[in-house]
Amino acid sequence: MLLTVLVMLGLSAMYWFPIRRWMNQWGATRSELDRVMAGDALLVDWTYSGTTAVTVNAAPEHIWPWLVQMGYQRGGLYSYDWLDRLFGYLDHPSATRILPEFQHLAVGDHIPLGRGPHWPVAILEPNRALGLDMRNMGGLDWIWQFGLHPIDETRTRLISRSRVRAQAAWARLLTHAIEPAGFLMTRRMLLGIKERAEGLASAAAWRSAGGQAA
Repeated sequence: MLLTVLVMLGLSAMYWFPIRRWMNQWGATRSELDRVMAGDALLVDWTYSGTTAVTVNAAPEHIWPWLVQMGYQRGGLYSYDWLDRLFGYLDHPSATRILPEFQHLAVGDHIPLGRGPHWPVAILEPNRALGLDMRNMGGLDWIWQFGLHPIDETRTRLISRSRVRAQAAWARLLTHAIEPAGFLMTRRMLLGIKERAEGLASAAAWRSAGGQAA
């Protein structure tokens, strides 16, 4: 019995410190963790913060279209589509092409999420920043934002930051419980956007070099 308790405590400590820290900072540099992003002021007294990032071998204008067309019956979420469809967040696989009809997002718009709550757009700086404001969600406030930061003409850092304020004990426990799933879905989303943006950039470079559109 004592051995079981010690093992459980050891596993809990391993998750809470190195594993949880790794998930909350996956791919992000120290400067990116410290960077002030456009939506940070919307939720200053947060109880959870996670910043993840990936290098995309493409310019911001090849990444931005995928962000603004996100959502249910739109471009999708670029993550594990089978899971998003299973839980009713999507009704079809995520798009692999730019959808012109969904390229006109504006502050005040709501990105639909199937059975989930819609995501109100609070910040929109084309090719730079997108912020979603999900405050007042019944004991849970959530700000999710994306930042595009060029490294050079052909590479961009895509940063995702989620900050949550749990107003009740059950909400704080829920936040901790869903952290692993949230990390896995967000990581796959960033990689899905990276793959699509790099494909778009390659196609644009091919056309500029004299190739013909398919």
